[in-house]
Amino acid sequence: MSQKNHQSDVDFIEALASLLREHDLSEIEVRREYGEDDTLDVRVARGIAAAPVPVAAAAPAPVVAPAQAPSPAAAASTSDDPAQDPGAVTSPMVGTAYLQAEPGSPPFVSIGDKVTEGQTVLIIEAMKTMNQIPAPRSGTIKRILVEDGAPVEFGAPLLILE
Repeated sequence: MSQKNHQSDVDFIEALASLLREHDLSEIEVRREYGEDDTLDVRVARGIAAAPVPVAAAAPAPVVAPAQAPSPAAAASTSDDPAQDPGAVTSPMVGTAYLQAEPGSPPFVSIGDKVTEGQTVLIIEAMKTMNQIPAPRSGTIKRILVEDGAPVEFGAPLLILE
C-alpha cells in the first residue's frame, strides 16, 4: 500500500470519528473497496459506550419483577441468575474488567458503597483502550460479579446496584 493510500485511509477514519461526534453515534462500521481484492474494513466506536447500560439494566425490571413478584420460587430463580436482577449493570462490550485504576490502587467501588449516577464503577479494557464504566443510576453496590482482570462478554452482568 502506498503512502498516499495510507494517508487517505487515516483521513477517512478521522472523518468517520468526526461523524460519530457530530451525530452523537456510539459506533459506525464501513467497508471501503479499492478494487476486486483490495478492501478496508473500518469500525470506529466511541469510548463512552456505556450509554446502552441504563437501558439494558432498566429493561428487565418492568418485565421480570411484576411477572415474578407473586411467586417465591420465581424470586429465587432471579437471584440465581444475576443477569435477570433488575439492578444488574451489564457490560457494554467484550474485554477485560478491572476493579481499580492500576495495580495497588484502591478499587473504584466495594460492596456496600453508595454511588452516584455517572460515577466510574470499573474499567473494561478493549483493544488496548481503557473504557470507564459509569453507574447508570445512584444506589448502593449490592454485589460485584467479576474479579479484577477477568474477561467479560457483551451483556455479562458486572455488578448489582440496589
